[in-house]
Formats: sequence, structure tokens, C-alpha cells
Amino acid sequence: MQYKIMTLFPEMFPGIMDASILGRAKESGIIGWETFNIRDHTLDKHKRVDDYPYGGGAGMVMQAEPVYRCYEAVVRELGHAPRRVIYMTPQGRVFDQKMAEEFAREEELVFLCGHYEGIDERVLEEIVTDAVSVGDYVMTGGELPAMTVMDAVSRLVPGVLNNEDSARNESFSDGLLEHPQYTRPEEILGRKVPEVLLSGHHAKIEEWRLEKSLERTKIFRPDLYREWQEKKSI
Repeated sequence: MQYKIMTLFPEMFPGIMDASILGRAKESGIIGWETFNIRDHTLDKHKRVDDYPYGGGAGMVMQAEPVYRCYEAVVRELGHAPRRVIYMTPQGRVFDQKMAEEFAREEELVFLCGHYEGIDERVLEEIVTDAVSVGDYVMTGGELPAMTVMDAVSRLVPGVLNNEDSARNESFSDGLLEHPQYTRPEEILGRKVPEVLLSGHHAKIEEWRLEKSLERTKIFRPDLYREWQEKKSI
């Protein structure tokens, strides 16, 4: 998986994208990422990339030309037009595990990170294939949301996780929240590991885990619980 990121702040990415699991995946060549500074593609001598919005209003809007020139640089780097250009915006479709699985099937993903009051609509209409939100709230820019998506997607790329079952058995993968997890010692803070997990009886363990997943989902995400019930009744 290769990520190409169009951003005004490329310095935000190394700390997260080069650490831990993602860092190891990059070192092994399973994933790769590269930033393209939108500011490098403006013709303004002061490197300005924004201007006042037509029609008035608060704030500034990113100009179309620097973004499009940056996109052209990405195309030259890839050698072809990308299949998916993801624009991180509160107006987009809310990101979820199904979308992560969809994106993980691609060989490359291009991200466009906006700032200010947004980006000139004309360039969005020209290059963006997917408008994606990480939730119903507004952030200062698209960089952290983009890294959130890249983290979730990367975990689904074969070889990134040491245990491939982890990605399949976690919260949301089957529509339910994950069951509780325990490790050594068997007792701490006056609390013991459930006996069934010590039994070695795999069928009973799986039955217990499903029961706990259902309990948690019903309490914390009743919307997902209803969806799960509806699917099971079909």
C-alpha cells in the first residue's frame, strides 16, 4: 500500500507514520507514504495558497490552482491518475471499518488535507473521488484525520500485523464491539480472570466471547446491536 498525501504541513506526518506498527511496516516495504507540500506549487512569491471567499464570509479558502498543481505532481510521481483521491472533510461520509476494508483493497491512496474554511470547490469537483469524515466535529485541518484513516487501513494490509487474526476479530469487524481481554496474572486488584478463559475449552471460550461482545454492543452501541440482530434474522 502506498499513500500520497497533499498537505500544507508535511512535518506533521513522520512522528506518527514512522512509529510503532506503521513504522515497522514501512521499514519492511509493506506500506509507504510520501507527502507533497501544496505550498510548493503556488506561483505566489510569498507562497500564499489562500484567499478571501467570493460572496464574503469569515475566514479564508484554499485556492484551486496550488492544489491542482500539487495533484499533477502526484500524478507524475505515480505515472498515472490515481483511482482514489480522498478529501478529508466534515462534510464527507463518516469513516468506518467497512470503508477501511474497502480502501485496503487498493494499491495506492491519495489524500487531500484541507485547512482554513475549505478548498475551492472547483478543484474538488475535478480530482476528488471520496469525501471522508472521521466524525461529526470540526478539526483544524485534514492531517490528523488522514493519519487516522491510514492507520486503520494499514492494519488491514496483509503483513502489517504479526497476527492476521487480530484484524478479523476486533471491534466492528463482525458488526459487534470486541469482548473483554485479560492477561497475566490471574488475579490483580482483587479481580480474577473469568474461569472459562482458563478452561482450555475453545468452544466455550468462543461462546463466552460472543456473549460478552453482544452485551457490550447492546449497552454502548445499541445501533450496531440492532443492525446485528437484523442481519441475523435475514
